[in-house]
Amino acid sequence: MNYPTIQLYIDGHWRSAAGAPIINPADETVIGTVPHATKADLDDALAAAERGFATWRKTAPAARMQIIMRAAALIRTRVEDMAVAMTLEQGKPLEQARLEILRGCDIIEWDASEGMRQYGRIIPAGPGLQHMVHRQPIGPVAAFSPWNFPMSAPARKVAGALSSGCSIILKASEETPAGAMQLVRAFHDAGLPPGVLNLVFGNPSEISAYLVPHPTIRLITFTGSVPVGKHLAALAGQHMKPAIMELGGHGPVIVCEDVDPVDVARQSVTTKSRNAGQVCVAPTRFFVHETHFEKFAATFAERAAQLKSGDGMDPTTQLGPLANIRRIEAMDRLVSDATARGARLLAGGSRIGNRGYFYPITVLADAPDDALAMNEEPFGPLALINPVRDLDEAIERANALPFGLAAYAFTHSADNVNRMTGNLDAGNLSINHFVASVAETPFGGIKDSGYGREGGTEGLACYTVAKNVSHKFG
Repeated sequence: MNYPTIQLYIDGHWRSAAGAPIINPADETVIGTVPHATKADLDDALAAAERGFATWRKTAPAARMQIIMRAAALIRTRVEDMAVAMTLEQGKPLEQARLEILRGCDIIEWDASEGMRQYGRIIPAGPGLQHMVHRQPIGPVAAFSPWNFPMSAPARKVAGALSSGCSIILKASEETPAGAMQLVRAFHDAGLPPGVLNLVFGNPSEISAYLVPHPTIRLITFTGSVPVGKHLAALAGQHMKPAIMELGGHGPVIVCEDVDPVDVARQSVTTKSRNAGQVCVAPTRFFVHETHFEKFAATFAERAAQLKSGDGMDPTTQLGPLANIRRIEAMDRLVSDATARGARLLAGGSRIGNRGYFYPITVLADAPDDALAMNEEPFGPLALINPVRDLDEAIERANALPFGLAAYAFTHSADNVNRMTGNLDAGNLSINHFVASVAETPFGGIKDSGYGREGGTEGLACYTVAKNVSHKFG
């Protein structure tokens, strides 16, 4: 399978540069090189974004929508090639890669359409006076996207910015660059004016330190870890830049006594295996009513052990490799700490083989609250299952951490739903299913999981400013 040549994209043109190797996590071979932008490249991208914004903000919303929709249509014709590249660089099974790309298209198309509805309003006033609120694009955006969803994560940022009338410089992941590059290529082929969308790679800390304070940049959007997010948010704050921070999570799952524990456990394993657990909204801390605890844990462990690990290019693979050696090291550290503190290992627990970053779904029961895994986001195939006496205890333990991104619950009680809706600390709560967000709904966290939203009308609003025009006449 061919992996594409990765390039920078600045002011409507592709650029090559020296860089770093790209590793296939399934076999640890080098499949390509990611170019690193120089300071001159960043200066060119900033100048291009400024010019691009001047053009794009004056482009009619309907014309903007047509170009964005055309890009999404092109991506839909290129799903197979894009999915292959994604699996080679990131490891997820090919079918999951296809679904990610199609989900990215859904996001792009919804945002493009919603860009037609950035309405203002008129506020009643006295005779001879009119107050008008206009929503206007905020300006050039610096966007930073992660390695775990190489296409859909940058698609959220690109679609939100472009649909709102902003230009954007996208700094995508150096470990999984093909998804972002192929996304940008579709916009180029769709006829997007030069400078409106720019793509760079390089040393993350150096690029953020240069872009965030630059006066051209008016908004920062970042998806990634809490520590890096806090650093970038502080940097943005120093320069009075608004920011969208979509940071980590430690997804609690509450399993109430009125549901079938076997059915919920099976659903849980399927979702936990998605992207090998390298998902910020992954279900991780399972708080199961004590009457169902043992059955749930046994079913979960049994199903997890049956998953077939392997190269994502193999159509029979259910669990691909982790994306890099750092995730293997993190899993080993968390599992050894938890078992040393008394957690029961029910499945998995160690690396598979010594070539490729393979790690099984690992199931720990009765992990104590002071275990590292119960407090740090695992970002891997780790499930922690603990019993609870009642819903009050489940909510209290779910809320105990500083995270608040996604939470899940399974119940058939309207009273339970009402109590969890009002009391669970999470930006996204899904009940009786594991879908944390769709294109038309807002997505984001509270507490250490960040602020701002992506998706829905709330997501596009983050890329605009409200201008009040008070007009006295007559």
